[in-house]
Amino acid sequence: MKPQTGPTRAAGTVLDAVVRLCRDTGMTTVFGNPGSTELRMFRDWPDDFTYVLGLQESVAVGMAAGHALGTGRAALVSLHSAGGVGHSLGAVFNAYRDRVPLVVLAGQQSRSLTQLRPFLGADDPVTFPRPYVKSSRQPDRAADVPAVLAEAHRLAMTHPRGPVFVSVPEDDWDQPAAPVEPRVVHGTFTADASVLAALARRLDACERPALVVGPGVDDEHATAEVRALAERTRAAVWISPLSGRSGFPESHALFQGFLPPAADRLAARLAAYDVVVALGAPLFTYHFHTEGPPLSDGTELFHLDCDPGQAAWLPTGTSIVTTLKPAVAQLAALVGQSDREPPPPRPAPPPARVPDDGTITPELVFDLVQERLPRDRVLVEEAPSHRDTLHARVRVDAAGGFLTTGSGALGWGLPLAVGRALADRRRVACLIGDGSTLYSVQALWTAARHRVPVSYVLLDNGGYAAVRALGHRIGIAPVPGTAIGGIGFAQVAEGFGCPAAYVEKAAELPVALDRALGGHADDGPFLLHVRAVDSAFDAGDR
Repeated sequence: MKPQTGPTRAAGTVLDAVVRLCRDTGMTTVFGNPGSTELRMFRDWPDDFTYVLGLQESVAVGMAAGHALGTGRAALVSLHSAGGVGHSLGAVFNAYRDRVPLVVLAGQQSRSLTQLRPFLGADDPVTFPRPYVKSSRQPDRAADVPAVLAEAHRLAMTHPRGPVFVSVPEDDWDQPAAPVEPRVVHGTFTADASVLAALARRLDACERPALVVGPGVDDEHATAEVRALAERTRAAVWISPLSGRSGFPESHALFQGFLPPAADRLAARLAAYDVVVALGAPLFTYHFHTEGPPLSDGTELFHLDCDPGQAAWLPTGTSIVTTLKPAVAQLAALVGQSDREPPPPRPAPPPARVPDDGTITPELVFDLVQERLPRDRVLVEEAPSHRDTLHARVRVDAAGGFLTTGSGALGWGLPLAVGRALADRRRVACLIGDGSTLYSVQALWTAARHRVPVSYVLLDNGGYAAVRALGHRIGIAPVPGTAIGGIGFAQVAEGFGCPAAYVEKAAELPVALDRALGGHADDGPFLLHVRAVDSAFDAGDR
């Protein structure tokens, strides 16, 4: 007697099965830069798929990341063999640290050639992107490609989310393979109720609580729950050092500001609190070394995050491994309504002053942006030398309203804004520095080609001012290799097909910003090149 079997599935090719998988998972917008080892993937390209070309691989990854953050779904990136993957790795590093779900698909030379170390082949494709991917695989058989890609998608979307890498030999696409049936993975998990109850009791009993909001709050769409917890406990709310997202309305009376990335200064800021609860935040993210313990003796830390690895390496405190949205909702329900005195509101900086010579300062730019930026507009930032000034003067209140790199590999912001705007076609504002722009300026071509609604405000201080500032801090001045002036960014943008303008006098700035920021969703991109004088350095050091 023959054993009973389930219904058979018609086997087509690997390409057929992957196209179906992409439809099932919503990965029909593909970001990439094509090469010879990917050509068979593009045979009979489906009409309902969109290929978004990036003129350099890190640009393709950055755009895919913006799209993933805007849609809440994993984005598919197609890269070329060893060279293309190599070009992309700075952006892959950002995606990994910022927990952006990407399926990174790389072409490889045919299986029959790999033993011969062929031209353009990757000698060890699985090892190449590690450790900055959640998983890295090349399927053992062509027939396994669809299943491996399906697993990669599920893994990318499981908390903590992040990029997953799959290498596919070019001759696999035409081989037979069965389709992969859709599956659902519910990735939300919550800490033990008794652990959360104990934390709630500690919050009720303490005198001066604080919450530190990390990028995980925005990533898990837990802003409303965190706000409810803050209001019930009357806790001071800080954003974690160098966070790539916001996660709390910055105009809220309980919001205190952004923590510094230095051990002594961070500990000093938090010394006023007896209980600190870090939510989805690494917390101890330092940019330069200073002496001192991570926290003062009188400060007790609790840390909630979905990543057990992050929980393990924290140098102090009690970690609770959990996804945030359900855990914070439970905490807000468990704590009592506090009658403790709330912290004093965050002071506002004085209005920017126009210099006597009529030049433009970053403070003036950000004050004018704060006045003009619609409250629901997403703000993308990559101007490291001006980040503290931006945070002091531009307040982001909308959930998901602020995106930057939390890991520091430059070239992220310009393509990230393109992908974020493509996600829902709402206009995005991008404040970016001259140095950051030059890492990924090719994204302007994609923005123009797809008429992406992005308003770029480019602050040009003539060099890598953030590096100069760090050099000054440790007694190195001048710092060689930090001057990059003399670039006509407006002309460069127009050469890529992106309309642009230039402004260098304060009197002209309000009208110029009105034009740059006032566009509608169907107006396409615009770049405003602003020559901004950095008051922290004299002209000779610039």
